[in-house]
Amino acid sequence: MGFNCGIVGLPNVGKSTIFNALTSANVGSENYPFCTIEPNVGRVAVPDSRLALLNKYIKAERLIPTSVEFVDIAGLVKGASRGEGLGNKFLGHIRSVDAIAHVVRCFEDSDVIHVEGEIDPLRDIEIIENELIFCDNETVESTLKRYEKFMKSGGTKKEIEILGMLKALHAHLQELKPARLFDKEPYNTVQEILDAYRDLHLLTAKPVVYVCNVDEESMIEREGRNSYVEAVEKFAKETKASSIILSGKIEHELSLLPKEEQAEFLESLGLKESGLSRLIRSGYNLLGLGTYFTAGKKEIRAWTIRQNTKAPQAAGVIHSDFERGFICAEVYKIKDLEVFGTATALKEKGLLQNQGKEYVVEEGDVMEFRFNV
Repeated sequence: MGFNCGIVGLPNVGKSTIFNALTSANVGSENYPFCTIEPNVGRVAVPDSRLALLNKYIKAERLIPTSVEFVDIAGLVKGASRGEGLGNKFLGHIRSVDAIAHVVRCFEDSDVIHVEGEIDPLRDIEIIENELIFCDNETVESTLKRYEKFMKSGGTKKEIEILGMLKALHAHLQELKPARLFDKEPYNTVQEILDAYRDLHLLTAKPVVYVCNVDEESMIEREGRNSYVEAVEKFAKETKASSIILSGKIEHELSLLPKEEQAEFLESLGLKESGLSRLIRSGYNLLGLGTYFTAGKKEIRAWTIRQNTKAPQAAGVIHSDFERGFICAEVYKIKDLEVFGTATALKEKGLLQNQGKEYVVEEGDVMEFRFNV
């Protein structure tokens, strides 16, 4: 699987509508707060045209894309960190995801109520982010007190350094700044401190993509651009986050169509790709992920790895035995296959290469692993 992404947002910003569309699920999306109570989970295939391109030359029995899991998490309100609304459940569900897709309402519609009154995406972002910061602050305070308690009887140099990091992090959160903006540079050379930071599992340390939900007309006529979207994009750049634009309504209409008609529908609206594709690509970039392929007559399959992964670890994504008994990997590029047509021809041209344990897998590599256990 690629990664899992929690979809969050205030009630009535289009969060569940977007989840339904992305996963083609049938999840409630009524016009009232807390329509979503328990998190809904949907797994979707990662769109990747390279699978079909490979199949043009290999003619496999089946194509298997990698996938992304979306988790639709209950709407959040002010006071969630103190248990308001469904706060505690909401915050607990966020801990399990790799990244956060924060849906922000960037459209006017008098028929859809907003829990905070008028439309103000930056205010909406601040409400949710502050609740996550409050929760992180409690986590850090609890850990800080524990360290201070056993430091009274003395401590190692590393423990004293960890305490210093916790104090700096606590001061940072007290200023209502998310953990992803905390400067870890002073601690980068001390693994124990970095491990202590990671062990906190802070909510605001997770990568965030702001999903600007716009109306259908804006998406078609102006590629979704409006003053609300511009404000969110500026904020995202300033806070080490990402942003994309989509229309929940268009994504919903798209999800109702057969796969073979979806491209034509998008083209008729003047759109190049779906919101799902943009969201997944943004998630891969945020998390530093990449894709490689295995290809044979039985199946062509996409695999997700972290960027800069070496060949044995890439093999381990398929099965631990592949990594444990790794000998080498035969690797070629899709662009070369397009030119010469077969793996045999690539081998004759020296374009099918054996790579060893130190080979760093490149995006889109086609690989076959040799191993012995």
